[in-house]
Amino acid sequence: MRHPELHRSERIGWLRAAVLGADDGILSTASLLVGVAAAGSSRHQIILAGVAGLVAGALSMAAGEYVSVSSQADTEKADLATERRELATQRPAEEKELADIYVQRGLDPELARTVAVQLMAHDALAAHARDELGITEQMTARPLQAAAASAATFAVGAALPLLVVILAPLNQIPVMVSGASLVCLAALGALAARTGGASPWIGGGRVAFWGAIAMAATAIIGRLFGTTIS
Repeated sequence: MRHPELHRSERIGWLRAAVLGADDGILSTASLLVGVAAAGSSRHQIILAGVAGLVAGALSMAAGEYVSVSSQADTEKADLATERRELATQRPAEEKELADIYVQRGLDPELARTVAVQLMAHDALAAHARDELGITEQMTARPLQAAAASAATFAVGAALPLLVVILAPLNQIPVMVSGASLVCLAALGALAARTGGASPWIGGGRVAFWGAIAMAATAIIGRLFGTTIS
């Protein structure tokens, strides 16, 4: 009977994009709303600014994530193409290279050579991709998945402070948006840390800390300029 195992590293691709998207959605939109509200804007103007920030932010996150992860995917493809050529033209050298990797990991030379020969007989490219290049199926770059996760989670995150703006009294918007957003940021940071196996207190605390600084800065700027958006 096979022993089932669940590794956190298998979640790292989508988790990183999702957490970054939601965190940025809450923080950037809340900071924008707090700054605009602190300048004395009307509810309609605050909501308009928030919706514009949500749409622009989601598209920006998707585009940025897609470009970034596509660059990683292009690098992986280039490395695999190089490895494929070397396997076709320099197979003995590649076999020795793989055996040397296993020796460095603790196998004796004879066993390392046997393992290298058998793995290359089964799937030479997969063996070198995994053990020489560090490319595995779980860690392979997926641009569309990362872009979609970033855009969707940014939009969800940005919708939270927008909802507060709709429901809160006009004169309480800066305080209520800040408070609700900090709670959400702390919860998100704690959840992400726990999912990744780290301390939820540290994860939640550091996200809330930087979120408070960002919203305080935009509130100060809004107060200093004190002009409404026209």
